[in-house]
Amino acid sequence: QAQLVESGGGSVQAGDSLRLSCVASGRTFSTFDYDMDMGWYRQAPGKEREFVARIDWSGVNTSYAEAVKGRFTITRPNTKLTTYLRMNSLRPKDTDIYYCSVKIREVDYWGQGTQVTVSS
Repeated sequence: QAQLVESGGGSVQAGDSLRLSCVASGRTFSTFDYDMDMGWYRQAPGKEREFVARIDWSGVNTSYAEAVKGRFTITRPNTKLTTYLRMNSLRPKDTDIYYCSVKIREVDYWGQGTQVTVSS
């Protein structure tokens, strides 16, 4: 059984910050699985899901979409089964449903999503 639970979404004003959290639980996920990458994607109604950020097991190697570089930071504490997305200087274009993602050896797992709404 695999479960990803996101939290931290909400409605904010442009320029504000939010921190999203994602916790992975279930036998599928292991603290010692070096192949377990965690990440965030986002999706607006009627649009394709797009990549936001990703972090590897070590927590050292990260990647970001160009649209969020310099504003968003993905981290992963030593527990390895949690990831955070710190979002600064939010813009109305960042309004989306944000999904937590785990990839283990080419198999993807997804959370239910958390809504982020940014007003101008």
